[in-house]
Amino acid sequence: MHSTVTSAEAQVVLAVIPIVGIVIGGIIVFFYLLWHHHEIKLQIQTGTYQHRKFDLKNFSLLTGLLLTGIGISLTLFFSLLNGFSYAVLGGLIPLVLGLCLLIFYKINPEFKQSQHTDNGSND
Repeated sequence: MHSTVTSAEAQVVLAVIPIVGIVIGGIIVFFYLLWHHHEIKLQIQTGTYQHRKFDLKNFSLLTGLLLTGIGISLTLFFSLLNGFSYAVLGGLIPLVLGLCLLIFYKINPEFKQSQHTDNGSND
């Protein structure tokens, strides 16, 4: 096994790169949110703003299915690779989050009420 020695300058550059990336990403997100805020504010002033309703029912179902699938595959991969170790948490966390979202989708009473009203209006 060979060992390479990196200089102190190279280590500083390698440490600064992620910091600069995070700062630039934060600046981009900030200006996007600022632009979006001004856009919504101008739409409200001109009277053309239409509030979009967030569909929590479909979001929880889709996100729950995706997280459950990813969690199952990562859990199997890490458990086959290393056995039961801390790496398995990388799969168990999305698995449990996905299952919780699917349970939320199934037991939320507002979703059941909207389903009954949707079925009643089609008659």
